Amino acid sequence: MWHVTAIASNCSVFLKMKDGMKSSMAIISFMPEGDLAIKVVWPLLDKCQKFELLFQQSGQAGHYVGAQEKRDLRVMDTDYSHYAVLHEAQHSETEPSMALQLLTREQDVSPQLLQKFMELIPTMGLTEDMLAILPKSADQCTRDIS
Repeated sequence: MWHVTAIASNCSVFLKMKDGMKSSMAIISFMPEGDLAIKVVWPLLDKCQKFELLFQQSGQAGHYVGAQEKRDLRVMDTDYSHYAVLHEAQHSETEPSMALQLLTREQDVSPQLLQKFMELIPTMGLTEDMLAILPKSADQCTRDIS
């Protein structure tokens, strides 16, 4: 299981909600044909919001394309056991957006890893005011992730 510990995004919905968000949990699975399945559970005020996304392998290592929506997912950096940095672009006609996410195995993120993540933000055309370092959640959504 992974924890989403920091996000930078220009999505208007995210920017409105970011100050009240907490760390979420994600399970990332590789399908037999190489596709990527992601289950994410976000703790909200009174409930846990669950999302399931399926990305198809693009043929390029670390690059996946959303099966239903016009989404593009790239693994920017990972050590496979402690952290991963994901870049997601949503190619919507009404509001295209992008997000950079830091996923860690533990809810605590090291200052060095956070610094490395923050250095990537401007290279993606995002700014620090679009960043949310997510506080720990109380794991109230643990049962919803499986």
